[in-house]
Amino acid sequence: MTTDSWINETLYPDWGQRFLIKRELARVQSEFQDIVIFESFSHGRVMVLDGAIQITEADEFVYQEMLTHVPLLAHGAAETVLIIGAGDGGVLRRVLQHHGVKRAVMVEIDGEVIRLSKEFLPSIAGDAWNDPRAEIIVGDGIDYVKRAGDGTFDAIIVDSTDPIGVGEVLFTDEFYANCARILTAGGLVVNQCGVPFMQHDELHDSSLRRAKFIPHVGAYVAAVPTYVGGYMTLGFAAKQAGLDAVPVETVRTRAEAAGIIGQTRYWTPEIHAAAFHLPPYIAQHLPRK
Repeated sequence: MTTDSWINETLYPDWGQRFLIKRELARVQSEFQDIVIFESFSHGRVMVLDGAIQITEADEFVYQEMLTHVPLLAHGAAETVLIIGAGDGGVLRRVLQHHGVKRAVMVEIDGEVIRLSKEFLPSIAGDAWNDPRAEIIVGDGIDYVKRAGDGTFDAIIVDSTDPIGVGEVLFTDEFYANCARILTAGGLVVNQCGVPFMQHDELHDSSLRRAKFIPHVGAYVAAVPTYVGGYMTLGFAAKQAGLDAVPVETVRTRAEAAGIIGQTRYWTPEIHAAAFHLPPYIAQHLPRK
């Protein structure tokens, strides 16, 4: 329906952003959360979960590329990838751009997010849903990592909401312990850790938890316009040292082999390397090495 109303993000109690709605496309109360999809004047189509902006067509490429290409190219030889959340399919699409990936399992707890994304945000996932390497599971990511076999995945990408509501259990000791167990010897895990200017506790607390089970913990940044407050941090934890400091030319060589060069709008080998060099106001919230 056409409307002249605004939607106000409610992530923070005393600061936020709002969008003028051009046309509301869907409003659904799923088993897990309130889902709204609308067409904006400035950012294309937008998905909102429980009052927080999740993704927009205009800038989704920044978040999706950095959440995906950085860990896979840091690893350098990932063949099996587990995606937790990411029901819009954007991470799955980027994972499957890597020629070396043989299996990508996506576990999304809310089937309505997948259904609505396919219907109203089809450009985000593209043809990823139909790729034979993809396995889509509507289910609990916590339960999946608990049941998965030891050393099953080279990389785990966690694209969750913030640690409230349905996303809260993806920031626990139990979850990270199981992630460590199901990773291969050179495996790594990444997850969004919020905007540290406003959510520094999220980066601090989740980094301490990851460090209990995975030895090399850090973070890198991406500038996503609709995640207001400055840099978004992406938590990075690897079993092998040095994966957060792969030289630019090595990253470039890996990206060429993977088929990524020329396919991105934000990620580059130089951005990849630079993203791990954190400003002090962010770095202070990481465990001391």
